[in-house]
Amino acid sequence: MQFYPSGFSAIALYELKSQLENCIFDVRLDENFSEVKVIGGLAQKMVTTRKHIVFPLVYLLIKLTLILLVAIATVERAFSAMKIIKSPLRNKMSDGLLNDCLIAYIENDVFQNVSNEAIM
Repeated sequence: MQFYPSGFSAIALYELKSQLENCIFDVRLDENFSEVKVIGGLAQKMVTTRKHIVFPLVYLLIKLTLILLVAIATVERAFSAMKIIKSPLRNKMSDGLLNDCLIAYIENDVFQNVSNEAIM
């Protein structure tokens, strides 16, 4: 696990390989998994069949995969917002002011419920 080296020791990696092989074998035999088409559905089905307890490292790997998709989208959203906020006139703004502007822009739905008087 290149991106989570502290989360997976050499022993855990060996155990993950074993769990993954056993999980694949087990899931192929289980009818409950026959309709699963996407990785999110696999995670849900593992929980409902309690296989997330039997194969905890496989389930962790699936969760990390699902979280990674959200994390990438969040970073892309932040950089997109920064392109809008940063203008030639604002290129010299401090990091604190830039951060405040970005938070207000990115979390726009939260700030719509806050009045200007409350902010002032």
